[in-house]
Amino acid sequence: MGEGGAWNLDLGDLGLDRGAAVLVRRALARVPVGESLAVAGTAPELAIHRPPGPAPRDMSSGLRNRVSAARAVWSAARPRPAVGAAPSSRARPTGPAPGPWWRPLPPTGAWPPRGAPPVEAGAPHSSSGWPARPKWADEAAALYTQALASQWDPATAIPWEAASNTAAGPEGELLEDALVQVLTFLIENETAALLVPARFASQTHPHFREVLQLLAIQAADEARHIEVFTRRATLRRSHLGLSSAGGQASLKTLVDEPDFALASLLLSVLGEGSFVNLLWFLHEHAPDECTRAIMRLTAQDEARHVAFGVAHLVRQARQEPGLVDRMAAAIERRHDALRNTSGLNAEVFDALVVLAACGLGPAAIARGHAAVVELTRQMHAGRRNRLRLLGFDAQRAEALSGLHTRNFM
Repeated sequence: MGEGGAWNLDLGDLGLDRGAAVLVRRALARVPVGESLAVAGTAPELAIHRPPGPAPRDMSSGLRNRVSAARAVWSAARPRPAVGAAPSSRARPTGPAPGPWWRPLPPTGAWPPRGAPPVEAGAPHSSSGWPARPKWADEAAALYTQALASQWDPATAIPWEAASNTAAGPEGELLEDALVQVLTFLIENETAALLVPARFASQTHPHFREVLQLLAIQAADEARHIEVFTRRATLRRSHLGLSSAGGQASLKTLVDEPDFALASLLLSVLGEGSFVNLLWFLHEHAPDECTRAIMRLTAQDEARHVAFGVAHLVRQARQEPGLVDRMAAAIERRHDALRNTSGLNAEVFDALVVLAACGLGPAAIARGHAAVVELTRQMHAGRRNRLRLLGFDAQRAEALSGLHTRNFM
Protein backbone atom coordinates (compact mmCIF):
# COMPACT_ATOMS: atom_id res chain seq x y z
CA MET A 1 0.00 0.00 0.00
CA GLY A 2 1.36 3.37 -0.99
CA GLU A 3 0.81 6.95 0.12
CA GLY A 4 -2.73 8.03 1.04
CA GLY A 5 -3.95 4.47 1.23
CA ALA A 6 -3.43 3.83 -2.50
CA TRP A 7 -2.34 0.44 -3.83
CA ASN A 8 0.75 0.69 -6.03
CA LEU A 9 2.56 -1.64 -8.41
CA ASP A 10 5.85 -0.73 -10.11
CA LEU A 11 6.43 -2.76 -13.28
CA GLY A 12 9.83 -1.26 -14.15
CA ASP A 13 10.35 -1.69 -17.88
CA LEU A 14 8.04 -4.72 -18.11
CA GLY A 15 5.14 -4.16 -20.49
CA LEU A 16 1.71 -5.77 -20.30
CA ASP A 17 2.45 -7.45 -23.61
CA ARG A 18 5.47 -9.19 -22.06
CA GLY A 19 3.86 -10.72 -19.00
CA ALA A 20 3.18 -7.74 -16.74
CA ALA A 21 -0.48 -8.77 -16.66
CA VAL A 22 0.54 -11.62 -14.36
CA LEU A 23 1.83 -9.13 -11.78
CA VAL A 24 -1.18 -6.86 -12.25
CA ARG A 25 -3.62 -9.71 -11.63
CA ARG A 26 -1.73 -10.86 -8.54
CA ALA A 27 -1.68 -7.32 -7.19
CA LEU A 28 -5.39 -6.87 -7.90
CA ALA A 29 -6.18 -9.97 -5.90
CA ARG A 30 -5.00 -8.13 -2.77
CA VAL A 31 -6.82 -4.87 -3.47
CA PRO A 32 -10.18 -4.52 -1.69
CA VAL A 33 -13.23 -4.17 -3.89
CA GLY A 34 -13.90 -0.52 -4.70
CA GLU A 35 -10.31 0.63 -4.31
CA SER A 36 -7.77 1.33 -7.05
CA LEU A 37 -4.43 -0.06 -8.07
CA ALA A 38 -1.84 2.47 -9.29
CA VAL A 39 0.40 0.80 -11.87
CA ALA A 40 3.68 2.54 -12.78
CA GLY A 41 6.37 1.62 -15.28
CA THR A 42 8.69 2.85 -18.02
CA ALA A 43 7.42 0.62 -20.84
CA PRO A 44 6.36 2.97 -23.67
CA GLU A 45 3.22 0.99 -24.44
CA LEU A 46 1.98 1.00 -20.83
CA ALA A 47 -0.34 3.91 -21.48
CA ILE A 48 -1.79 2.14 -24.51
CA HIS A 49 -2.70 -0.91 -22.44
CA ARG A 50 -4.13 0.97 -19.53
CA PRO A 51 -7.80 0.32 -18.70
CA PRO A 52 -10.52 2.66 -20.01
CA GLY A 53 -11.12 5.91 -18.14
CA PRO A 54 -9.62 9.37 -17.73
CA ALA A 55 -6.01 9.73 -18.83
CA PRO A 56 -3.64 9.29 -15.87
CA ARG A 57 -1.44 12.01 -14.56
CA ASP A 58 2.29 11.63 -15.06
CA MET A 59 4.46 10.71 -12.12
CA SER A 60 8.12 11.69 -11.48
CA SER A 61 8.20 14.68 -13.82
CA GLY A 62 6.54 12.77 -16.62
CA LEU A 63 9.30 10.20 -16.90
CA ARG A 64 7.05 7.34 -15.76
CA ASN A 65 3.54 6.58 -16.94
CA ARG A 66 1.06 6.03 -14.16
CA VAL A 67 -2.19 4.17 -14.68
CA SER A 68 -4.95 4.29 -12.06
CA ALA A 69 -7.72 1.75 -12.55
CA ALA A 70 -10.84 0.96 -10.63
CA ARG A 71 -10.64 -2.60 -9.35
CA ALA A 72 -13.88 -3.50 -11.07
CA VAL A 73 -12.35 -2.78 -14.47
CA TRP A 74 -9.41 -5.13 -13.86
CA SER A 75 -11.61 -7.74 -12.20
CA ALA A 76 -13.60 -8.25 -15.37
CA ALA A 77 -11.11 -10.86 -16.61
CA ARG A 78 -10.96 -12.72 -13.33
CA PRO A 79 -13.10 -15.84 -12.72
CA ARG A 80 -16.60 -15.09 -11.52
CA PRO A 81 -18.47 -17.88 -9.75
CA ALA A 82 -21.45 -19.35 -11.48
CA VAL A 83 -24.78 -18.94 -9.77
CA GLY A 84 -25.58 -21.98 -7.67
CA ALA A 85 -22.17 -23.55 -8.14
CA ALA A 86 -21.50 -26.63 -6.09
CA PRO A 87 -19.54 -26.19 -2.85
CA SER A 88 -15.96 -27.40 -2.88
CA SER A 89 -15.73 -28.62 0.70
CA ARG A 90 -14.61 -32.23 1.12
CA ALA A 91 -16.08 -32.54 4.60
CA ARG A 92 -17.83 -35.87 4.77
CA PRO A 93 -20.98 -36.49 6.76
CA THR A 94 -20.78 -38.44 9.97
CA GLY A 95 -24.52 -39.01 10.33
CA PRO A 96 -27.21 -40.31 8.03
CA ALA A 97 -27.84 -36.94 6.41
CA PRO A 98 -25.71 -36.13 3.36
CA GLY A 99 -23.08 -33.43 3.72
CA PRO A 100 -22.86 -30.47 1.33
CA TRP A 101 -20.14 -32.11 -0.79
CA TRP A 102 -22.47 -35.04 -1.51
CA ARG A 103 -25.53 -33.13 -2.65
CA PRO A 104 -26.58 -33.39 -6.30
CA LEU A 105 -24.85 -30.84 -8.45
CA PRO A 106 -26.74 -28.08 -10.28
CA PRO A 107 -27.15 -28.82 -13.99
CA THR A 108 -24.63 -26.21 -15.10
CA GLY A 109 -23.02 -28.67 -17.52
CA ALA A 110 -19.51 -27.69 -16.35
CA TRP A 111 -17.05 -30.09 -14.74
CA PRO A 112 -14.72 -28.40 -12.25
CA PRO A 113 -12.91 -30.86 -9.95
CA ARG A 114 -13.90 -31.05 -6.31
CA GLY A 115 -11.91 -28.55 -4.27
CA ALA A 116 -11.60 -26.01 -7.10
CA PRO A 117 -13.28 -22.58 -6.87
CA PRO A 118 -16.71 -22.38 -8.52
CA VAL A 119 -16.48 -22.40 -12.27
CA GLU A 120 -16.39 -19.06 -14.06
CA ALA A 121 -19.72 -17.82 -15.39
CA GLY A 122 -20.03 -18.31 -19.13
CA ALA A 123 -18.10 -21.59 -19.23
CA PRO A 124 -19.28 -23.96 -21.99
CA HIS A 125 -21.86 -26.50 -20.97
CA SER A 126 -21.76 -30.22 -21.61
CA SER A 127 -24.34 -31.31 -24.14
CA SER A 128 -25.46 -34.16 -21.88
CA GLY A 129 -25.37 -32.47 -18.49
CA TRP A 130 -24.97 -34.52 -15.31
CA PRO A 131 -27.42 -36.96 -13.74
CA ALA A 132 -29.22 -35.60 -10.70
CA ARG A 133 -28.39 -38.62 -8.51
CA PRO A 134 -24.76 -38.72 -7.37
CA LYS A 135 -22.63 -41.84 -7.79
CA TRP A 136 -20.91 -42.36 -4.48
CA ALA A 137 -19.77 -44.90 -1.92
CA ASP A 138 -17.73 -44.13 1.19
CA GLU A 139 -15.49 -47.07 0.26
CA ALA A 140 -14.72 -45.71 -3.22
CA ALA A 141 -11.30 -44.26 -2.39
CA ALA A 142 -10.18 -47.39 -0.53
CA LEU A 143 -11.43 -49.65 -3.32
CA TYR A 144 -9.58 -47.57 -5.91
CA THR A 145 -6.37 -47.82 -3.87
CA GLN A 146 -6.87 -51.57 -3.58
CA ALA A 147 -7.53 -51.80 -7.33
CA LEU A 148 -4.28 -50.02 -8.13
CA ALA A 149 -2.32 -52.29 -5.83
CA SER A 150 -3.98 -55.39 -7.32
CA GLN A 151 -3.30 -54.73 -10.99
CA TRP A 152 -1.62 -57.61 -12.77
CA ASP A 153 0.12 -58.07 -16.10
CA PRO A 154 -1.23 -60.96 -18.20
CA ALA A 155 2.23 -61.47 -19.73
CA THR A 156 3.89 -62.23 -16.39
CA ALA A 157 1.13 -63.14 -13.92
CA ILE A 158 -0.16 -66.13 -15.85
CA PRO A 159 1.90 -69.27 -16.66
CA TRP A 160 0.81 -69.55 -20.28
CA GLU A 161 3.17 -72.42 -20.94
CA ALA A 162 1.24 -74.50 -18.41
CA ALA A 163 -1.78 -74.63 -20.76
CA SER A 164 0.01 -77.39 -22.66
CA ASN A 165 -0.20 -79.62 -19.60
CA THR A 166 -3.85 -80.47 -20.21
CA ALA A 167 -4.42 -84.20 -20.32
CA ALA A 168 -3.51 -85.73 -23.67
CA GLY A 169 -5.75 -87.87 -25.85
CA PRO A 170 -9.53 -87.77 -26.30
CA GLU A 171 -10.11 -86.77 -22.68
CA GLY A 172 -7.82 -83.76 -23.00
CA GLU A 173 -9.52 -82.71 -26.24
CA LEU A 174 -12.90 -83.05 -24.57
CA LEU A 175 -11.86 -80.81 -21.68
CA GLU A 176 -10.30 -78.27 -24.04
CA ASP A 177 -13.49 -78.01 -26.09
CA ALA A 178 -15.54 -77.58 -22.93
CA LEU A 179 -13.18 -74.91 -21.65
CA VAL A 180 -13.31 -72.95 -24.92
CA GLN A 181 -17.12 -72.92 -24.80
CA VAL A 182 -17.10 -71.60 -21.22
CA LEU A 183 -14.44 -69.02 -22.05
CA THR A 184 -16.56 -67.80 -24.98
CA PHE A 185 -19.43 -67.33 -22.54
CA LEU A 186 -17.14 -65.42 -20.18
CA ILE A 187 -15.83 -63.17 -22.99
CA GLU A 188 -19.26 -62.01 -24.10
CA ASN A 189 -20.36 -61.38 -20.52
CA GLU A 190 -17.20 -59.45 -19.69
CA THR A 191 -17.76 -57.31 -22.78
CA ALA A 192 -21.09 -56.16 -21.33
CA ALA A 193 -19.41 -55.69 -17.95
CA LEU A 194 -16.90 -53.35 -19.65
CA LEU A 195 -19.45 -51.31 -21.56
CA VAL A 196 -21.63 -50.52 -18.54
CA PRO A 197 -19.00 -48.84 -16.29
CA ALA A 198 -17.41 -47.16 -19.31
CA ARG A 199 -20.74 -45.54 -20.20
CA PHE A 200 -21.44 -44.38 -16.67
CA ALA A 201 -17.90 -43.07 -16.22
CA SER A 202 -18.66 -40.56 -18.98
CA GLN A 203 -21.70 -39.44 -16.97
CA THR A 204 -19.88 -39.04 -13.65
CA HIS A 205 -19.10 -35.50 -12.51
CA PRO A 206 -15.41 -34.98 -11.57
CA HIS A 207 -16.67 -33.86 -8.15
CA PHE A 208 -16.95 -37.60 -7.47
CA ARG A 209 -13.44 -38.31 -8.71
CA GLU A 210 -12.91 -41.47 -6.66
CA VAL A 211 -15.94 -43.06 -8.33
CA LEU A 212 -14.79 -41.85 -11.75
CA GLN A 213 -11.38 -43.42 -11.18
CA LEU A 214 -12.93 -46.62 -9.87
CA LEU A 215 -15.27 -46.98 -12.86
CA ALA A 216 -12.34 -46.38 -15.22
CA ILE A 217 -10.18 -49.04 -13.58
CA GLN A 218 -13.16 -51.40 -13.48
CA ALA A 219 -13.50 -51.04 -17.25
CA ALA A 220 -9.75 -51.67 -17.55
CA ASP A 221 -10.13 -54.82 -15.44
CA GLU A 222 -12.80 -56.12 -17.79
CA ALA A 223 -10.66 -55.34 -20.84
CA ARG A 224 -7.85 -57.40 -19.30
CA HIS A 225 -10.28 -60.24 -18.54
CA ILE A 226 -11.43 -60.28 -22.16
CA GLU A 227 -7.79 -60.42 -23.22
CA VAL A 228 -6.82 -63.38 -21.04
CA PHE A 229 -10.01 -65.35 -21.71
CA THR A 230 -9.54 -64.89 -25.45
CA ARG A 231 -5.85 -65.75 -25.33
CA ARG A 232 -6.47 -68.93 -23.36
CA ALA A 233 -9.37 -69.97 -25.60
CA THR A 234 -7.28 -69.61 -28.77
CA LEU A 235 -4.10 -71.25 -27.51
CA ARG A 236 -5.18 -74.63 -28.85
CA ARG A 237 -8.28 -73.80 -30.90
CA SER A 238 -8.72 -71.51 -33.89
CA HIS A 239 -12.35 -70.57 -33.13
CA LEU A 240 -14.44 -69.67 -30.11
CA GLY A 241 -17.61 -71.44 -29.02
CA LEU A 242 -21.29 -70.68 -29.46
CA SER A 243 -22.87 -67.37 -28.48
CA SER A 244 -26.59 -67.91 -27.89
CA ALA A 245 -29.50 -65.60 -28.67
CA GLY A 246 -30.77 -65.91 -25.09
CA GLY A 247 -27.40 -64.90 -23.68
CA GLN A 248 -27.24 -61.88 -25.95
CA ALA A 249 -30.76 -60.84 -24.95
CA SER A 250 -29.83 -61.08 -21.28
CA LEU A 251 -26.73 -58.94 -21.75
CA LYS A 252 -28.66 -56.35 -23.75
CA THR A 253 -30.88 -55.67 -20.73
CA LEU A 254 -27.73 -54.79 -18.78
CA VAL A 255 -26.24 -52.50 -21.40
CA ASP A 256 -29.55 -50.73 -22.02
CA GLU A 257 -30.28 -49.88 -18.36
CA PRO A 258 -30.00 -46.06 -18.11
CA ASP A 259 -30.09 -45.70 -14.31
CA PHE A 260 -26.73 -46.08 -12.54
CA ALA A 261 -28.19 -47.49 -9.32
CA LEU A 262 -30.28 -50.08 -11.16
CA ALA A 263 -27.41 -50.96 -13.50
CA SER A 264 -25.19 -51.46 -10.42
CA LEU A 265 -27.82 -53.76 -8.96
CA LEU A 266 -28.27 -55.88 -12.07
CA LEU A 267 -24.62 -55.99 -13.12
CA SER A 268 -22.55 -55.86 -9.95
CA VAL A 269 -24.74 -57.08 -7.09
CA LEU A 270 -26.53 -59.84 -9.00
CA GLY A 271 -24.53 -60.56 -12.17
CA GLU A 272 -20.89 -60.13 -11.19
CA GLY A 273 -21.67 -61.52 -7.76
CA SER A 274 -22.84 -64.74 -9.43
CA PHE A 275 -19.79 -64.64 -11.68
CA VAL A 276 -17.47 -64.62 -8.67
CA ASN A 277 -18.96 -68.00 -7.75
CA LEU A 278 -18.55 -69.19 -11.34
CA LEU A 279 -14.90 -68.12 -11.56
CA TRP A 280 -13.99 -69.87 -8.31
CA PHE A 281 -15.84 -72.97 -9.59
CA LEU A 282 -13.70 -72.86 -12.73
CA HIS A 283 -10.61 -72.31 -10.60
CA GLU A 284 -11.43 -75.52 -8.72
CA HIS A 285 -12.13 -77.54 -11.87
CA ALA A 286 -9.57 -75.97 -14.22
CA PRO A 287 -7.81 -78.51 -16.44
CA ASP A 288 -4.40 -76.80 -16.08
CA GLU A 289 -2.46 -74.29 -13.98
CA CYS A 290 -2.72 -71.60 -16.64
CA THR A 291 -6.52 -71.63 -16.52
CA ARG A 292 -6.46 -71.87 -12.73
CA ALA A 293 -4.35 -68.69 -12.46
CA ILE A 294 -6.65 -66.84 -14.86
CA MET A 295 -9.73 -67.71 -12.83
CA ARG A 296 -8.12 -66.75 -9.53
CA LEU A 297 -6.97 -63.33 -10.74
CA THR A 298 -10.20 -62.44 -12.50
CA ALA A 299 -12.30 -63.58 -9.52
CA GLN A 300 -10.36 -61.22 -7.25
CA ASP A 301 -11.05 -58.30 -9.59
CA GLU A 302 -14.75 -59.15 -9.86
CA ALA A 303 -15.10 -59.33 -6.08
CA ARG A 304 -13.93 -55.71 -5.90
CA HIS A 305 -16.52 -54.68 -8.50
CA VAL A 306 -19.22 -56.35 -6.44
CA ALA A 307 -18.03 -54.59 -3.28
CA PHE A 308 -18.39 -51.18 -4.92
CA GLY A 309 -21.86 -51.95 -6.26
CA VAL A 310 -23.06 -53.08 -2.84
CA ALA A 311 -21.46 -50.12 -1.02
CA HIS A 312 -22.97 -47.61 -3.45
CA LEU A 313 -26.46 -49.07 -3.19
CA VAL A 314 -26.37 -49.43 0.60
CA ARG A 315 -25.60 -45.72 0.89
CA GLN A 316 -28.02 -44.72 -1.85
CA ALA A 317 -30.83 -46.69 -0.24
CA ARG A 318 -30.36 -44.70 2.97
CA GLN A 319 -30.67 -41.43 1.03
CA GLU A 320 -33.50 -42.51 -1.29
CA PRO A 321 -36.34 -44.27 0.57
CA GLY A 322 -37.97 -45.49 -2.65
CA LEU A 323 -34.83 -47.14 -4.04
CA VAL A 324 -35.57 -50.60 -2.60
CA ASP A 325 -38.89 -50.70 -4.44
CA ARG A 326 -37.27 -49.38 -7.62
CA MET A 327 -34.65 -52.14 -7.42
CA ALA A 328 -37.32 -54.80 -6.95
CA ALA A 329 -39.21 -53.45 -9.95
CA ALA A 330 -36.01 -53.53 -12.05
CA ILE A 331 -35.40 -57.20 -11.22
CA GLU A 332 -39.00 -58.09 -12.04
CA ARG A 333 -38.93 -56.03 -15.24
CA ARG A 334 -35.77 -57.78 -16.44
CA HIS A 335 -37.23 -61.18 -15.58
CA ASP A 336 -40.35 -60.41 -17.60
CA ALA A 337 -38.26 -59.21 -20.55
CA LEU A 338 -36.31 -62.49 -20.57
CA ARG A 339 -39.23 -64.77 -19.76
CA ASN A 340 -39.31 -66.31 -23.23
CA THR A 341 -35.56 -66.81 -23.61
CA SER A 342 -33.80 -70.07 -22.91
CA GLY A 343 -31.41 -68.61 -20.34
CA LEU A 344 -28.08 -70.40 -20.01
CA ASN A 345 -27.49 -72.21 -23.29
CA ALA A 346 -27.15 -75.98 -23.18
CA GLU A 347 -23.60 -75.88 -24.56
CA VAL A 348 -22.38 -73.83 -21.59
CA PHE A 349 -24.22 -75.98 -19.04
CA ASP A 350 -22.87 -79.18 -20.57
CA ALA A 351 -19.35 -77.72 -20.72
CA LEU A 352 -19.48 -76.88 -17.00
CA VAL A 353 -20.63 -80.40 -16.23
CA VAL A 354 -17.82 -81.90 -18.32
CA LEU A 355 -15.17 -79.70 -16.69
CA ALA A 356 -16.35 -80.69 -13.22
CA ALA A 357 -16.63 -84.36 -14.25
CA CYS A 358 -13.25 -84.58 -16.02
CA GLY A 359 -14.71 -87.26 -18.25
CA LEU A 360 -17.81 -88.76 -19.85
CA GLY A 361 -18.37 -91.85 -17.69
CA PRO A 362 -21.80 -92.04 -16.04
CA ALA A 363 -20.40 -91.72 -12.53
CA ALA A 364 -18.19 -88.79 -13.55
CA ILE A 365 -21.07 -86.99 -15.28
CA ALA A 366 -23.28 -87.47 -12.23
CA ARG A 367 -20.53 -85.95 -10.11
CA GLY A 368 -20.09 -83.05 -12.51
CA HIS A 369 -23.83 -82.39 -12.70
CA ALA A 370 -24.11 -82.33 -8.93
CA ALA A 371 -21.24 -79.82 -8.80
CA VAL A 372 -22.99 -77.47 -11.25
CA VAL A 373 -26.27 -77.73 -9.31
CA GLU A 374 -24.34 -76.84 -6.15
CA LEU A 375 -22.79 -73.88 -8.02
CA THR A 376 -26.24 -72.49 -8.85
CA ARG A 377 -27.30 -72.98 -5.22
CA GLN A 378 -24.28 -70.99 -4.04
CA MET A 379 -25.03 -68.25 -6.59
CA HIS A 380 -28.60 -67.99 -5.31
CA ALA A 381 -27.47 -67.84 -1.67
CA GLY A 382 -24.94 -65.13 -2.47
CA ARG A 383 -27.49 -63.00 -4.33
CA ARG A 384 -29.98 -63.41 -1.50
CA ASN A 385 -27.42 -62.31 1.10
CA ARG A 386 -26.39 -59.25 -0.91
CA LEU A 387 -30.03 -58.26 -1.40
CA ARG A 388 -30.49 -58.45 2.38
CA LEU A 389 -27.62 -55.97 2.74
CA LEU A 390 -29.50 -53.57 0.47
CA GLY A 391 -32.55 -53.55 2.73
CA PHE A 392 -34.76 -56.39 1.46
CA ASP A 393 -36.35 -58.69 4.03
CA ALA A 394 -35.52 -62.39 3.87
CA GLN A 395 -38.66 -63.46 2.03
CA ARG A 396 -38.41 -60.75 -0.62
CA ALA A 397 -34.67 -61.32 -1.10
CA GLU A 398 -35.31 -65.03 -1.62
CA ALA A 399 -37.96 -64.37 -4.24
CA LEU A 400 -36.03 -61.69 -6.12
CA SER A 401 -32.85 -63.76 -6.22
CA GLY A 402 -34.86 -66.54 -7.81
CA LEU A 403 -35.93 -64.16 -10.60
CA HIS A 404 -32.35 -63.43 -11.64
CA THR A 405 -31.46 -64.49 -15.17
CA ARG A 406 -30.44 -68.10 -15.68
CA ASN A 407 -27.65 -66.73 -17.83
CA PHE A 408 -25.83 -65.90 -14.52
CA MET A 409 -24.84 -62.32 -15.52
